[in-house]
Amino acid sequence: MRTLSILVLSIISSFNIAQASFSKTGWFPETPHEKLTPGDVCDDADAFRYPERIRYCNREVSKEHKAAIFITYDMELGFHTREMNRTEFKIDHYIPLCMGGSNETENLWPQHKTIYQQTDPIEPLLCELMSSGQMLQAKAISIIRQVKRNPERARAILRDLEGQLRR
Repeated sequence: MRTLSILVLSIISSFNIAQASFSKTGWFPETPHEKLTPGDVCDDADAFRYPERIRYCNREVSKEHKAAIFITYDMELGFHTREMNRTEFKIDHYIPLCMGGSNETENLWPQHKTIYQQTDPIEPLLCELMSSGQMLQAKAISIIRQVKRNPERARAILRDLEGQLRR
């Protein structure tokens, strides 16, 4: 009986460990998918910004378009975003609008709050550097791509950018 109890506890423990690891990974994308969301810049400009005069598109993503992004990531990549609390996500512009990003599907992905809490503080700093003429669009886009492909590096990149702004 004792051996059976130990076996049952072992199976339950293994199941709980598997459940815990599955709930942390595989439910949502941690980075934009390279093929579904390669990034896209604004072609149909509403205005031009910064000394560099980059094209700027106003935010314009319908609820239906956002829903389609969730469906695509779930159906094509096997994520479970639609089974999670919608308030834990936003549809992120891979290349932010303030950097000249577009509202096209190629620039949108479902970003979980655990990811955007790391990456979002960097966007306004990059745009501020662009606004002051201290950084060109190509460099800002390169940095934001690096951050969104490697969110664990966001804190170090943020420190570097804050140092650059203080100079």
